[in-house]
Amino acid sequence: MNTLSTEEKVSVLSAMVEGNSIRSVERMTGIHRDTIMRLVVRTGENCTRIMDERMRGIRSQCVQVDEIWTFVGIKEKRLTQSHDAATMGDQYVFIAMDADTKLVPSFIVGKRSATNAYLLMKDLESRLVTRVQLTTDGFRPYINAVDDTFGTNVDYAMLIKTYQGVAEQDTRYSPDQIVNAVPIPVMGDPKPWSISTSHIERQNLTIRMQLRRFTRLTNAFSKKLENLKAACALHFAWYNFCRVHQSLRVTPAMAASIADQIWPLSELLA
Repeated sequence: MNTLSTEEKVSVLSAMVEGNSIRSVERMTGIHRDTIMRLVVRTGENCTRIMDERMRGIRSQCVQVDEIWTFVGIKEKRLTQSHDAATMGDQYVFIAMDADTKLVPSFIVGKRSATNAYLLMKDLESRLVTRVQLTTDGFRPYINAVDDTFGTNVDYAMLIKTYQGVAEQDTRYSPDQIVNAVPIPVMGDPKPWSISTSHIERQNLTIRMQLRRFTRLTNAFSKKLENLKAACALHFAWYNFCRVHQSLRVTPAMAASIADQIWPLSELLA
């Protein structure tokens, strides 16, 4: 990896953030897949540092939170005692997004647990300087997590969705139909018209399109938790600082006054 030129590194990362798998990038560039993965991990670590430093003093008004599912190595139902259940099986990316600027200031990769819900809220609260309206799904640990981190300095609501189950649920791929979505104020004074998770759910589609390891029904899944975390860090740094949002016509970081220009991908290199 140390012998690659900056142009070669940028070409590899450009292909990765546009939704290509590691082996397809290997075929396109002629660079070995192990070198590609080492580059992604090192760049991901640098992206984590960049976002930790830059995502400060954010002035948001409306934040939406959701989780997106993936898995590492093997799916949860196939785990055995020989596997490390903490780093393999089902993994979730907890994501917080500013609904107005589309900025993603915080994310956590790990199990869908109360601990990770708390860590996300703690990290998010430390980056905000304004009172926000916060909306999450019905994952109950969020209630205590928001209370423990934001206290009374938040207008918080949950959006509880009810799905219509069907008998052939285990044999089909399409999601259940949403029957009802009930907004439930939890604390503060959330505005009813702003209780929504539509923007963050659209963000989930962006992730599945731009991160190959999140594409369903493929063998491009993550083999190590470390690799998954690095790939997510690379994606969100590229999304925040380098990718021009179609509706905003600037990057989310520019819309949120975190950056004053579009970053070239080379800025993310370690």
